[in-house]
Amino acid sequence: MPEGHTIHRLARDYAERFQGTAPRVTSPQGKFSDAAALLDRAGLTATEAHGKHLFLRFRDSDWVHIHLGLFGKAGFGPAPAPPPTDTVRLRLANDTAYADLRGPTTCALITGTEKQAIHARLGPDPLREDADPATAYRRISRSRTTIAALLMDQKIVAGVGNVYRAEVLFRHGIDPYRTGREITRAEWDAVWGDLVELMREGVRRNRIDTVRAEHTPEAMGRPPRVDDHGGEVYVYRRAGRPCHVCGDEVRTAGLAARNLFWCPTCQAR
Repeated sequence: MPEGHTIHRLARDYAERFQGTAPRVTSPQGKFSDAAALLDRAGLTATEAHGKHLFLRFRDSDWVHIHLGLFGKAGFGPAPAPPPTDTVRLRLANDTAYADLRGPTTCALITGTEKQAIHARLGPDPLREDADPATAYRRISRSRTTIAALLMDQKIVAGVGNVYRAEVLFRHGIDPYRTGREITRAEWDAVWGDLVELMREGVRRNRIDTVRAEHTPEAMGRPPRVDDHGGEVYVYRRAGRPCHVCGDEVRTAGLAARNLFWCPTCQAR
């Protein structure tokens, strides 16, 4: 599932191509046809992301809520748009560009009130200006749940997925099995600040890179990582391989319905 930086990047991409224009709005697949007809040729006035949720505003108060889920993808191209396939849930097209949305878990026309209800159930997002890390820490500091599971709970922190979870815990030497109540406020503030910087870089580069300068392939004389997710990482999907820092074997285990990765030496209890 795409992590939060991808959704914020999509919000920016939609805004760059369509904000201030009145695009054609269609649903070649047919599952969004009624809403598309209501939005066709309406002005796109804003885009917004919160965690893994994307919002496109038409007119003053008509919002399209998109959640990509595991299989959703959005693709962009220059005008003229090619004939759409019947897998396209939502197409936006204007004189300069088009965007096709395929396979999302959610693509729905909602009201402003419904949009606020979605925000209300989400935790603070490190990429939003209105995020309050203290809100997340209040919940973390009272919890007996592992910090690894808490970071994946979108009600506590919105936008963090499996990669950022594993990597930020490694970067701060935190055992993923420590409970939330064992995390100090200083540790949380450091983790939050790091998430802000890492995820901003993820938006800029459109991929996740988490290794510090001294651990890049060039600095260490090692081959670059080859993985569908791209980017240089410390532990994510590196189970059984030596840690870039200490050389110990990176471990993996199931936690919060996802595979967790960590270094038992660098992240000792």
